[in-house]
Amino acid sequence: MKNSLQLVINVALAIAVAVLFYLHFAAKPAAPVRKPVAAVQTTDSTSAATPAPAEEADNTLVAAADTEKVAYVESGKLLDGYQGMKDARKAFEGKARRWEAQNQTLVRGFQTAVQQYQQKAEGMTQEQRAATEQQLQQRQMQVAQEQEKIQRQAQEEEGKMTQQVLERINKQIEKYGKANGYRLILIAAPSGTIAYGRKDLDITNPVLKHLNDEYRGAKK
Repeated sequence: MKNSLQLVINVALAIAVAVLFYLHFAAKPAAPVRKPVAAVQTTDSTSAATPAPAEEADNTLVAAADTEKVAYVESGKLLDGYQGMKDARKAFEGKARRWEAQNQTLVRGFQTAVQQYQQKAEGMTQEQRAATEQQLQQRQMQVAQEQEKIQRQAQEEEGKMTQQVLERINKQIEKYGKANGYRLILIAAPSGTIAYGRKDLDITNPVLKHLNDEYRGAKK
């Protein structure tokens, strides 16, 4: 009786893990990124005082003379509106559905084995029941290990995807800042990096346009 009760608990745990896994991938939007992009400082006090030699100037990044220009972008709005992030999330969602299918296959297989045992249990000897329950418990542990493996893979893929998008955004914000003569571009993140900023210093929309134009151009 004790082993049977433990088996029921193990089955419940396996189902609970499956539900949590499903909620992780299906209920929440994939890769809900809210990480702040690194602030871009295009000049320092030395470069502001001493202009760079003409031969070292990058003709593709003609900056305005106003080195006191400071602005900020809203990270949430920037990432949600960036087509590169949208495409990355869509690709990740496709992988997440495949991982969830693998998880469901594992859980259904285990549940079927438990149901078969329950149907045959009355005709088994005590030794047979004990041996079968032990096998099912071992299988439950294997299922849990496979679920952990799948979830680790999902987390690694999500982190890799996020890092690639952020690196591209950082590079393009730096390019935008240099081209438009900004001394500093800050990030307004939900965590409260910037407590207050005048709306005329918010350049999220033009930066977002620059990001999407560059992304579309790169895909052609």
